[in-house]
Amino acid sequence: MDKNEVLNKIVEAFSGVVLGNGIGLWEAQAIDDYESKKEQRKVRENDEKENWKLIPPDILQRCHSSLSFFNADGMRFYLSAFIIGSLENEVDDPIFHLTQLDNYAKAKLTTLNDAQRQAIIMYLKWCLEQDEYDFDFDHPVIRRALNEYWEKKSNKKSIATAK
Repeated sequence: MDKNEVLNKIVEAFSGVVLGNGIGLWEAQAIDDYESKKEQRKVRENDEKENWKLIPPDILQRCHSSLSFFNADGMRFYLSAFIIGSLENEVDDPIFHLTQLDNYAKAKLTTLNDAQRQAIIMYLKWCLEQDEYDFDFDHPVIRRALNEYWEKKSNKKSIATAK
């Protein structure tokens, strides 16, 4: 699978997604730092809310822990930027947040539509083809997430839509 195919699929699937009521990048950092609600609202003013493509990779890397503190809308808005940053080797990959799927993690993925889930599946399968993902550690985790969540969730949605 070609990296540019994956990039294009991610861009296409997440095009037009806005933050809305989602937790923002800097807001999530404030949550991570146990800042007050007042401080969280203040730093949210610095969050990109309209176009995830405008977020520089160095900011994404600096705020990588935000992935742990997004709500579903925040995850949907920023996830594509993190994935593209990782594809370009400018940001650490978000694999942990796409494979360690307890109920809390799954709750952050509930607003993804089928096209977005398909793009993430393509990204995860691309990761399986890359040498930097350890065959003995990363591969089983990625495969399990694909089998037990991503492809299963996507198939259920496709079946429900077809009815």
